[in-house]
Amino acid sequence: MNQTVLEAKKSVVSEIEDHFRNSSSTVVAEYRGLSVAEITELRRALRAEGAEMKIYKNTLASRAAENAGYGDLKSALTGPNAIAFGSDETTASRIMADFARKHDALVLKGGVVEGKVVDVSTIQELAKLPNRDGMLSMLLSVLQAPVAQFARAINAVAEARGKEDAPAEEPKAEEAAAQEPAENAQA
Repeated sequence: MNQTVLEAKKSVVSEIEDHFRNSSSTVVAEYRGLSVAEITELRRALRAEGAEMKIYKNTLASRAAENAGYGDLKSALTGPNAIAFGSDETTASRIMADFARKHDALVLKGGVVEGKVVDVSTIQELAKLPNRDGMLSMLLSVLQAPVAQFARAINAVAEARGKEDAPAEEPKAEEAAAQEPAENAQA
């Protein structure tokens, strides 16, 4: 084998290994039967959410998975595979699973989430979760609820005290004018 070819393969294995190590999630899917336009659509959807999809030779991807400590993933690396690398735990799973529901040709095979090799059912479960922004929004609403309830309770107490402490209303001008002649007449 030519030395430059060997160096190029080592470089690709190193690149894949870096993707495995630096991604929060990875999804392996067989893309046989998808058109070029559909693959481009999938890549765009992933890119829009901060994820990316790559297609590598299975032997190189298997070697990189082994080097990264994901040897169990090698069984999923057969056939024409696309590997999606996500920046958070749910993005790659959610986008790949949504696309697979619309396009029968995309078949999810397995992946890696938080450093553990997972099966298709785990990827499907992760796909049901909202993205990072959605989760942060949910967390914020959970944290805000007690504070909002406390603020409403304080406001209600303040309003109740305000009504108790308010001075009696002054008589209206017409009532005051009507009362003056009666008071003057008595004097």
